[in-house]
Amino acid sequence: MTVAGVHRPAWAQISRSALAHNVEVLRAVVGHATICAVVKANGYGHGAQLVAPALLEAGADLLAVAIIDEGIELRHAGITAPILLLSEIPANTLGVALDNGLSLTVGSLEGARAAVAAAEATGGRHAVHLKVDTGMHRQGVAPDEALEAARLLAASDAITLEGLFTHFPVADGDEAEDRAFTEHQLALFASVRAELADHGLCPPVVHAANSAGALGHADSRIDMIRPGLALYGYLPAGWLGEAITALGLRLWPALELRAEVVAIRRVPAGGRPSYGRRTPLATEATIATVPFGYADGYPRRLFEAGAHVLVNGRPYPLAGAVTMDQLVINCGDDPVALGDDVVLLGARGEQSITADDWARWASTIAWEILCGIGARVPRVLVD
Repeated sequence: MTVAGVHRPAWAQISRSALAHNVEVLRAVVGHATICAVVKANGYGHGAQLVAPALLEAGADLLAVAIIDEGIELRHAGITAPILLLSEIPANTLGVALDNGLSLTVGSLEGARAAVAAAEATGGRHAVHLKVDTGMHRQGVAPDEALEAARLLAASDAITLEGLFTHFPVADGDEAEDRAFTEHQLALFASVRAELADHGLCPPVVHAANSAGALGHADSRIDMIRPGLALYGYLPAGWLGEAITALGLRLWPALELRAEVVAIRRVPAGGRPSYGRRTPLATEATIATVPFGYADGYPRRLFEAGAHVLVNGRPYPLAGAVTMDQLVINCGDDPVALGDDVVLLGARGEQSITADDWARWASTIAWEILCGIGARVPRVLVD
């Protein structure tokens, strides 16, 4: 099955049922907490305009993005649900964000003043979340400046101080130091929350948990969670699955990368397929060409690491270096025909290849693998 209107037989399939299942799993784990589905980076490579409606239909309450253009694209796609910008944006773009109904994040006193000015110039009333830096040291107001920032925001009739949040750098870590640091962050965040509450300024939505926090640190769930990777079927770390398996559940990867065989060559022993002529064939073999390469997000490192793909449900290794547009696969003496099914990510029967496998082969993380799927790979929502 290729994608309608696309002539290259390589595509990504996104499972609507897997997305819905993953939302249900997270709901079962976190209970009452609101789910803010993170769809930044083109929905973690899955296609934001495909997955955002599917996640909302499955029960996610609102969406979050990293940059203003991601939010605007969703608005242009007809998304009317609340969309939270997760980072403070430049002052000269605040008006555009507000015109598109995006909820702002403020992470500095200067940002608070800029948000007030932009909201009052725009007119109406606009939701703002105050981000507190409890140890990530990337963005966020210092804890001892949070009260002043909250006062600046709450004093404006053009702003609703809707949320207070922080972010975890090591919530996925299972070492004692990592767990202690996350607990320290939660304690510091709680003290900021209490200080704001003492002055009647604590917002109604308090949130801290990313996927790792939601699964591994129950105290971080508070009013809302901000899952990203888990929505798409992957655990930030293996130990975080305990909260899910305890309920007899598991996450389902939502994305498959599919292709078809487009060329076949019988190559003698000693032949060296692909650029660089890197490795000679030990024996005569059938070499199948697959129209997917590093421009599509298949890391070159995977050849040296011994990666394989599934052809007609069976695993076969790469026969040579990954090229920009194509892979060459060593199918040995097995029969292979033009148009045969190829799975780069996904499952066939008992065989599967996951983003975690790619990440292990490429010495990276599943987030980078998924987000690196190229723009020219067509995405299609199935089931």
